[in-house]
Amino acid sequence: MPEPAPSPRTDAAPALVVHDIPAPRTRLSGRAPSRPPAGAAFHTVSAAATLLVVLVAIGTVIHEPVLIPPLAASAALVHGAPTLSLSQPRNVILGHLLGAATGYAVLATVGSSPWATALAGAATIALTLLARAPHSPACATPVVVVLQHPAPQYFVPLLAGACALLVLGEYTASRIRRGAPAYPAYWW
Repeated sequence: MPEPAPSPRTDAAPALVVHDIPAPRTRLSGRAPSRPPAGAAFHTVSAAATLLVVLVAIGTVIHEPVLIPPLAASAALVHGAPTLSLSQPRNVILGHLLGAATGYAVLATVGSSPWATALAGAATIALTLLARAPHSPACATPVVVVLQHPAPQYFVPLLAGACALLVLGEYTASRIRRGAPAYPAYWW
């Protein structure tokens, strides 16, 4: 005869809850998500590409790079998965600004090296989690700061403006296409 299932413990400590991370599933579905409809995919790619081109154009006009690799990754998240908490305006904007601040702090205290970039990336993960604004592409922003030493008086406002443009672009795109998920789920 099979053994009965153990009863749940009532004296157990409460489970650790991490911000916006769902409880683990006991079984994986075994399949990747289905492809989005062609119209939805076209809309997503078009909106992201348009915003990336706008960032390049702005950078060309002002002779400063506005499109940096972390922002391209942010565009992929914001436009490709607009309902995720990682894609919400608070996470995008605050995450990148915390990443930049961390990069400048590490650069000032440790200098520029591959070790410093690892430290800055890890510190950004910690800070964004503490600020309840995790945004994975923002962890690459301090790497840009530590390795390229951009002038903060130019870099930070351009970064904030580019993040705001990404957010406003998806806000607009989500209202143009019928059936698109409403973006954002929350502003701040």
